[in-house]
Amino acid sequence: MRIKIIMLSLLAVTAGVFAYTRQHNAVPSDLRDAVADSPLDTLKTEAGTEASRVSVTKPAKPFSVETGSGRESFNKGYVAADDPSAGVPTKPVKWVTIKGGKFKMGTDSSGAAFYDAKPVHEVAIKTFDMSETDVTVEQYKECVLKGACTEPGLDKFCNWGEKGRQLHPVNCVTWEQADKYAKFKSKQPGFEGARLPSEAEWEYAATSGGRNQEYPWGADEPDCDKAVMYEKLAPGCGENSTWAVCSKTAGNTAQGLCDMAGNVHQWVQDTYHDSYEGAPVDGSDFKGAGAIRVVRGGSFLSHVASSLRADYRNAIEPQGRNGGIGFRLARDAEHPFFQKW
Repeated sequence: MRIKIIMLSLLAVTAGVFAYTRQHNAVPSDLRDAVADSPLDTLKTEAGTEASRVSVTKPAKPFSVETGSGRESFNKGYVAADDPSAGVPTKPVKWVTIKGGKFKMGTDSSGAAFYDAKPVHEVAIKTFDMSETDVTVEQYKECVLKGACTEPGLDKFCNWGEKGRQLHPVNCVTWEQADKYAKFKSKQPGFEGARLPSEAEWEYAATSGGRNQEYPWGADEPDCDKAVMYEKLAPGCGENSTWAVCSKTAGNTAQGLCDMAGNVHQWVQDTYHDSYEGAPVDGSDFKGAGAIRVVRGGSFLSHVASSLRADYRNAIEPQGRNGGIGFRLARDAEHPFFQKW
């Protein structure tokens, strides 16, 4: 009997140790299934051929000290020391009016980098408003605090939760997150009709109103005087990150839009097509049955001049996100309730 009791006790202890070990060594499913983001510019090689899709990560869960994230803040992913107030950005979205007109969209440039930017076609753009900058971390934070948006990712190069980045562009957001933010803003006075810009509107604005030029500032090759790009042997002009919006004013468009090349690529409204055959000529978004979306503009990870051109485009899955992707807003200028800034 004594031997039997000893054996039963040993079995119980063994079972308890196994359960404890299993519980503490298990990898959380959201971490196990997550795929690390790749730089956006790996989508097209330097020759311009499509190489791979941006990997998809699951929406970020709230981080805390207990998770071992290394971040100071907490269930809202925003560093307390940078929090100006309860969701009110210190620098709110500011509109710039872009006067309409006709322009030639696309390019005749040879090379695989521009295989999907053809044929050149004339598009008539109505006057519209575009946000002066990419949407910033603090601007996006307002939507998160009010429960209308989910948190961005917290992977490499992401700005959410990083101290001192409140005026950097929000990045690591999916197309759906960008679209939800636009819908959130559209319900506020002075922002009625806010949305993501169409691809045609974006290119028109990025060429300073449809001018025959390759870059927002003109024809000169991009450098760190004009754009936040990969230079000085590191991303972000040697800073290894994005910069605060409007840091490179020498690269602004004639109308005053900042960072239309560099800092972050920007989601637009359109679904992706591998050519402009059948594209709308009225400036509206190119709709289609596919789910793939379009990003425009270069990023702080861009090291090839062609990827910073106004006519360069990339196809991204709508769930794709990384440090090189952000967005800005647009709206129709004719809305009767618009209040200009």
